[in-house]
Amino acid sequence: MSRDYDKERKYDSQPHVKKKRAARNRARYSLMKKGLVKKGDGKDVDHKDGNPNNNSPSNLRVQSASKNRSFPRDKKARKKSLLKKP
Repeated sequence: MSRDYDKERKYDSQPHVKKKRAARNRARYSLMKKGLVKKGDGKDVDHKDGNPNNNSPSNLRVQSASKNRSFPRDKKARKKSLLKKP
C-alpha cells in the first residue's frame, strides 16, 4: 500500500492541525532558548499531558525521539498511558 500524499497534504493544511503544529514548534523553541535542545540533536520535546497546546514549563520535558515515540497508542493515536481509566 502506497502513501496518499494528496490526502496527507489536505489533512496537514487544516486549521486545527496547523495550530497544533505551531504549538509544538513554540514548545521546542522555548526549550531551544533555554539551551536544552538544538537542531539535529535527535531529541523530542515531550508534553507530559499529551496536549500540544499546554506549553507550561512544568509540562515540557526533553526525551530521545525513540523513547518519546514508543508509547502504545489507541485508535485516535493518543498515548494509552494518558487515558483515564473508569
